[in-house]
Amino acid sequence: MNPSQGKDQPSTSRFPSEESATRKPRILIVEDSKADVYLIRAAIDKEGIHAQLEVVRDGQAATQYIDSADANDGPCPELILLDMNLPKKSGDEVLRHLRSSTRCRFAKVLIVSSSDAMRDRLAVENLAIVGYFKKPTSYAEFLKLGPLVKGALGS
Repeated sequence: MNPSQGKDQPSTSRFPSEESATRKPRILIVEDSKADVYLIRAAIDKEGIHAQLEVVRDGQAATQYIDSADANDGPCPELILLDMNLPKKSGDEVLRHLRSSTRCRFAKVLIVSSSDAMRDRLAVENLAIVGYFKKPTSYAEFLKLGPLVKGALGS
């Protein structure tokens, strides 16, 4: 083996941070309503956010996603858009599970829920969420989610 081929050699790319600059952020959408997933995608697209979107449809699938990332050294999402009213496990259960994760506990979480109940807001208040978006009834109002997602990603 040629010594100059060692793995400690500097990158030959003219742009060493090129890979990180072109990597799309990973957003996990935890939502059981297909219509709401459509609206979330529309809000993200309208804002011009280029992200890798993944969708899970219930709270149990969300906790399994987190467990898989912990066990397999898989990727953690930069942002999770989390519904509160989910089948199998509630949004606050998912959020508590996330915050106990070894690898994904620092993922940003934006609650996207039809619930505006004080008990739901209190359940997640101390779990380091970046915001709480009450799902509106109109398409135009739903699109206001896009700037919140962009802000949460720091874009």
